[in-house]
Amino acid sequence: MRIIISPAKKMNVDTDTFACQGLPVFIEKAETLKEYIKSLSYEEVKKLWGCNDKLAKLNYQRFQEMDLKKGLTPALISYEGIQYQYMAPEVFSEKEWAYVQEHLRILSGFYGALKPLDGVTPYRLEMQAKAALEGCSNLYAFWGERLYLEVMGEDRLILNLASKEYSKAVEKYLTDQDRMITCVFGEWKGGKIVQKGTQAKMARGEMVRFLAEHQIEDPEEVKRFDRLRYRFREELSLDREYVFVKEAEEG
Repeated sequence: MRIIISPAKKMNVDTDTFACQGLPVFIEKAETLKEYIKSLSYEEVKKLWGCNDKLAKLNYQRFQEMDLKKGLTPALISYEGIQYQYMAPEVFSEKEWAYVQEHLRILSGFYGALKPLDGVTPYRLEMQAKAALEGCSNLYAFWGERLYLEVMGEDRLILNLASKEYSKAVEKYLTDQDRMITCVFGEWKGGKIVQKGTQAKMARGEMVRFLAEHQIEDPEEVKRFDRLRYRFREELSLDREYVFVKEAEEG
């Protein structure tokens, strides 16, 4: 079973706490993207990123000075979003690190697909960015089926904890022999499941931690997840969609 998650926009540098275990598998494609972004004007990259001046200036400078092979941070430590805070990889045991290194893959608009201990440097490039290069109109076309082929394991099973923006880069290429189970974390309101972005990110991080702690290999065991007051709801779930509903607080 492979687990896919989204990256986070905010990244940090920590070259001391954990050692990297190699470079990303698509490092040459990342080099191509780096050179493409460096070739753009400040106004062009600001439009590409869709961010404010402060962030645009920071990341414009990052790309001008970027070295993809030096001063690297393990990917799972580098990303700082809510999902990663709740995952808390800094306190993983050796056994948990071994589990995520084997099973977990981070999808990235810039790096493609990352193992947790791949060395990365801070960047800004979302998968939905309209980056036009190598005859492609966007990053989905640029990456093509590479991400699907990289993350799909021998058992043809993916547990999808990524946002739609990233999971569709893989989903498009699934075959009849593949099974991708998407986890939905929501609240029951007005007769339907309502999924909130921040709450879902928290739950995805907790789910990765739960899977690592229990060394889960069987998708049936995923249903035991019971953190942040979420409970699996069989009657709302499908073979390829596991629904977890947040229970109301007592009192």
